[in-house]
Amino acid sequence: MKSFAARVEEERPYLIRYASLQLRDRHAAEDCVQETLVAALAGEASFGGRSNLRTWLTGILKHKIVDAIRRMARDPEPVPDVAELEALFDETGHWREAPDAWPDNSLEQKQFFSVLEECLARLPAKTAQAFMMREHMGYETDEICKELAVTPTHCWVLLYRARMALKECLQTNWFQK
Repeated sequence: MKSFAARVEEERPYLIRYASLQLRDRHAAEDCVQETLVAALAGEASFGGRSNLRTWLTGILKHKIVDAIRRMARDPEPVPDVAELEALFDETGHWREAPDAWPDNSLEQKQFFSVLEECLARLPAKTAQAFMMREHMGYETDEICKELAVTPTHCWVLLYRARMALKECLQTNWFQK
């Protein structure tokens, strides 16, 4: 049977990928993962096997990512021009063209999520962070606002822009392939 340290180390690639999607900075992601692994090894006794190891490590990593986002929020980034993305929606905020059918088998799902990761990587950092915090981590608007140091209105703009950009990217790179 593998040692706890070896099992933890096996999760490193997944954790790097997860953190990279959140932080959009490979070095910051690696730092968060390293901090996560150190905390996991130090807290081995508290693990106890009550949950899946990956789930436990991801929980630790989420806290490290939030800390990193707080640090990055102190250094504001320029807001990109996304006027062309707004053309994807009508005046009521609905898609002008809805995406085609979603993938339904395992191989297609893996390929789809690979394309989705690429699309997420193209988003501006704060936009991607807001989207991932909402859709993947399940944060409420007030929590996102606090972590990213933005107003609720700005948060909704970030989420709107993320959805528009992802729709366009997925339409081009997945649904029209």
